[in-house]
Amino acid sequence: MTNQEILARVDHTLLKADATWPQIKAICDEAIEAKTASICINTCYVKQAVEYMAGRIPVCCVIGFPLGAMDTASKCFEAKTAVENGAAEVDMVINIGWLKDGRYDAVREDIAAVKRAVGDKVLKVIIETCLLTDAEKEKMCDIVVEAGADFIKTSTGFSTGGATFHDIALFSRCVAGRCKIKAAGGISTREDMEQFIALGADRLGTSRAVKILKGEQAQGY
Repeated sequence: MTNQEILARVDHTLLKADATWPQIKAICDEAIEAKTASICINTCYVKQAVEYMAGRIPVCCVIGFPLGAMDTASKCFEAKTAVENGAAEVDMVINIGWLKDGRYDAVREDIAAVKRAVGDKVLKVIIETCLLTDAEKEKMCDIVVEAGADFIKTSTGFSTGGATFHDIALFSRCVAGRCKIKAAGGISTREDMEQFIALGADRLGTSRAVKILKGEQAQGY
């Protein structure tokens, strides 16, 4: 794959709690130059970033992040506000405790409610694979599809692990083309990026891809 083919699948990401507007602006500039799929940021910067981007690169944001343990109404309000501020894509975190409790209908409705809140905007669902069994991951593949989301996504990058080849292969097998797939967290080499894509990832969530593909040292997630 060419660098540009990879970058066209990258959500160029900055989600750290101490991120400042100059740092957000810097990843906007990098995304414009690299022609990434989007930038992915926290909601407090969505309006500024949308105005700065002026349509050049879509703005994605995270909601219910990073724990997913707030109530559904709170997630919906956050998502609706983000879309009103111009977000084109929203990445939400599931309620992991509900999944562990076997409350599958509640998990499904949590996702479906956020999808209703974002309307025709893209919804990606973070299931935090590092905290789940394979059986739970397989169950979530069905729930994400049934709830009407556009993507299933591996990780926040803020828990005990990130994307693995095993999990992307599992997603590919279980969603079977019914939704798209995003690998996020811990992607640290060009070889990682190519392998995740080969296994079925439509998007890559990473703060490092732009620098890695320019041959520069990169830290992050």
